[in-house]
Amino acid sequence: MEPSDEEGFEVIENVVLALNAGPTRGGVKVAGGLRFSWELVGVGGATYRISDGSSEHGAHVGYCTDALADLLYAMTGLYGGSSGERFSFDCEPMEVRWLLRRQGADVGIAVFEFPDGGTTWGSSDETGGVLLWSSTQPRTVLCHAAMEAAETVLREHGEEGYQEMWMMHPFPVAALQDLRRMHRRSDDCRHPQCRPAPATGG
Repeated sequence: MEPSDEEGFEVIENVVLALNAGPTRGGVKVAGGLRFSWELVGVGGATYRISDGSSEHGAHVGYCTDALADLLYAMTGLYGGSSGERFSFDCEPMEVRWLLRRQGADVGIAVFEFPDGGTTWGSSDETGGVLLWSSTQPRTVLCHAAMEAAETVLREHGEEGYQEMWMMHPFPVAALQDLRRMHRRSDDCRHPQCRPAPATGG
């Protein structure tokens, strides 16, 4: 019998809690200093990098999946009723899988690498992967970072330029709009662009 998604998230929660219980040399920082970037590279590739001020992780992602949309929709899912979200990147031939576990106002993040994505893609078993990076961040910080990275890509390339470089998928406009709406409605984000516009007198 295959383990359920819930069992997989329990594995990740235990990993994150164990790392957080120890010294920061393990690469986990509970809050502050989060940085995330997404950069198109050549034709049909992108490089992302995430850092929490203590450690960082990055990977080169192939265009065979709608990778940026998968990331944004997973972040949006953190505002729903699920206990966590998961998505994968095709790193040819590796699969890099992100698991996001809700922990109150925070999100436990664990990134695993599987050496052969052709055999592991879609599997609910996390035990065969190698933990590459782990952190715990406030949802508002994580989702803002993802939203801002996507907006930077859109500003730099535009929808047409993105399509030319990513080829198989258009820029995920709807996914970005959904995340922006949920983030601004549900999070008390400190960034000025996320705060409601002040009311003007008639």
